[in-house]
Amino acid sequence: MNSPSKTTTKNDLTAQLQQIGLRALPENLDDFLARASKARWSSHLLLEELCRSELQERSRRSLERRLRVSAIKSFKPLADFEWNWPTKIDRDVIERALTLDFLQQARNLVLVGRNGLGKTLIAKNICHAAVLAGHSVLFRTAPAILEDLQSESIEGRRRKLRSYANVGLLCIDEVGYLSYDDKAADILFEVINRRYERKSLIVTTNRIFKEWNEVFPNATCIATMLDRLLHHADVTVIEGDSYRVRESEQEAAARRRKK
Repeated sequence: MNSPSKTTTKNDLTAQLQQIGLRALPENLDDFLARASKARWSSHLLLEELCRSELQERSRRSLERRLRVSAIKSFKPLADFEWNWPTKIDRDVIERALTLDFLQQARNLVLVGRNGLGKTLIAKNICHAAVLAGHSVLFRTAPAILEDLQSESIEGRRRKLRSYANVGLLCIDEVGYLSYDDKAADILFEVINRRYERKSLIVTTNRIFKEWNEVFPNATCIATMLDRLLHHADVTVIEGDSYRVRESEQEAAARRRKK
């Protein structure tokens, strides 16, 4: 006769713990109470353990959420990066960026180089480090940002512009891979301008800056956009042959050897 009452009491307690916002304890209530009883925790120690468990769970959930929102997705760690492959690369600038000091100074990082030299890999590693350090991050390609903002109503665009403006670190990947009209240039300028001297940007581009007029033909804001972007920025140019072309050649050679 007592068993249903105990089960109901436990279920009620679990629901109440969830209702007041606890996450770790309701999911592990039996184990937590068993450890407390076995170790004969004092009331003070029990509360300390409860707080520690909840803080760890909140930190884990926060990290998962920030990683999901960032859209960094999969990437290779810089530990696998072959620094000797590019014929030109400023390793000191990149490794300094990985310390995230530039975020405190609201400085930008711009990576310039042809396709397949690791610009996106480097940017994703820095963004991931920022997420792990507790910063909010958005990693988006330039086409994705422009499509996102161009498809919105005026009010929807304002709302999303605020999001792009206020996130802790925004990475705009692949500027220059496609060409756009002057309206797209105005939108990208608005994103950069709203972050100017407030929040950091990482930008990757396969075009040197004097060619941005070809990316955004007939746009009048290019000079002002670059002025805002580069005023407080570290610019590193990466030169050399494409990693992807080399990997493709190596894979083809391996297949020939197997035949």
